[in-house]
Parts: sequence; C-alpha cells; structure tokens
Amino acid sequence: MIKVKVREGEPVDRALKRLKKSLKDEGVLDAARQRRYFTPKSEKRKKAKQKAYYAQLMQEYKNQ
Repeated sequence: MIKVKVREGEPVDRALKRLKKSLKDEGVLDAARQRRYFTPKSEKRKKAKQKAYYAQLMQEYKNQ
C-alpha cells in the first residue's frame, strides 16, 4: 500500500501530486482501469496480436 505523509507546512495539493506520481510509477491506476471490466482471454490474445503486428510494421518502416 502506498502512503504519503503530508510534511509540515506543505500544502495538501503538493502531497496529492506526490501520491498521484507514486501511484502512476507503481502502475496501480493502470491495473485498476484494466480490471474495471472483465475481458475474455480471446480479446486479450487479439489485442496482443494486434500490438505485435503494429510493432513489426513500425520496425519494418524504420528499416526502410
């Protein structure tokens, strides 16, 4: 669990900014967004295949 202590004399906005940064670095928000809805394995495989195809396409484009 991520904890952020508000330092003495520090505005709450600043502490929230540090909290958001640490959540982003840990990948907590991304994981929560992905798990918000159920995605079947077939859809995950399809997305992975599309991502690999796009990466290969970009690699070929760079090599030309």
